[in-house]
Formats: sequence, structure tokens, C-alpha cells
Amino acid sequence: MYHWVSADGEQYGFGTYDPKWVQHYVDKDYLRIDPVVSGSFQRFHLVDLKRLDWSSRAARAFRKDAIDHGIGNQGFTIPIRGPNGQFALFTVSHTTDDDAWSVFTQAEQRNLLLIAHYLNEKALKLEKGRAPEPVRALSLRETDALTFLAMGYNRSQVAEMLSISEHTLRAYIESARFKLGALNTTHAVARALSEELIVIGGAARAAASNWPGRKEQSAAAVNF
Repeated sequence: MYHWVSADGEQYGFGTYDPKWVQHYVDKDYLRIDPVVSGSFQRFHLVDLKRLDWSSRAARAFRKDAIDHGIGNQGFTIPIRGPNGQFALFTVSHTTDDDAWSVFTQAEQRNLLLIAHYLNEKALKLEKGRAPEPVRALSLRETDALTFLAMGYNRSQVAEMLSISEHTLRAYIESARFKLGALNTTHAVARALSEELIVIGGAARAAASNWPGRKEQSAAAVNF
């Protein structure tokens, strides 16, 4: 199943799912609670659906409903990052045991990755009007806020690092989310990463900004 989710919540897709399930998914507004969609926002590689968070009552009810409509008990999804922060998914599912699914996944993963990106290219050509507009540049504060969040810090920690209140931090995050056309903060971080507006890890800590520990490390270097 190919599933393109726009920032405004509009959906476009095609595949071999029963049309009754597709319409049921839309009617129930399952996009809001689908762990496959929300979980894939935070990932860039193939996602085993069993490793997603199905702990909430709503998620468990959704999963049962999907299986009752013929969706397989096994599955994985491939997050697709297109131009200007476009986000789509290519999901494969089947009803089988763990061993058989593992064999299939290992054998076909590369081919399915190629298929996923081929389908996305075709979707972008067929639905040019849905393609996201170019992303607006983020301010320094917006960039810092999203970068720290992407690095795993919570809002309280980020506000302290930037020497601002959590209320002001929220304003920066909302401003960045609006510029990125993101559904929520997690989506904003994912879009900023995919558009290379922020970097994390060693590259981020080496960048010219007020990163945690930079002053202490610099002082230690000078004293040494």
C-alpha cells in the first residue's frame, strides 16, 4: 500500500487493500491514531510494524479492526522522504508466521525499497498539485529548538539551554511547525531533518552555536 500524507491531513494512496477497508480507514479518521503513520514520522529506515507502540487502547482497537478487515498480522513499512518535506509510506503486510515473514523480509527488502521510491516518483508526477511548497528558512532560534528536540532533550531542558521560558520556546516551535507545514512537533523535526535544515549528532555539536557543554569544553581546552 502506498500512502502519501500531506501536512494538512489530506491523504492519497493506492494498493491492494480492500476498498472497503480504505474507506473505513478514512471514515474512522484512523490517520490520527495509526501507529504506522505516527511511528514512521520518527524513522528513516524500514519499520517492522510489530516494533511500533501498540500499547494504547485506541491503537489496539485499530489493529484488531485492521486484521478483521483482512490486513495481515505481519508487516513492515518504508518511510519515504520526498522533495520539500514530502512524507509518504509504502507498507507491505501478510498473514503468516514470524519465521516465514523474516525469510521474506530478508530476501525482498532491497527490491521493495526500490519499488517504494519508484511509486513515490510516479505519484509526484501524477499528483503535481499535491507536492509541498518549498520550505521557508528557519530562524536561528527555531533551528536551535528543533535541533535540541531532535537530539532527545525535552522542552524544559531546551528552554533552559536557550535561556528562554517554555512559553517562548513553544512560540518558536509553533512558528517552525507553521513554516514547515508540519502536523505536529515530531513531524516538524522529521521535515527539518529531511530538508537538512538541522543536523544532529557529532555534526551538530561541532556547529557554531550554543550547544550543551560547548563553553565548559572550550574552557577546559584553554586551561589545559
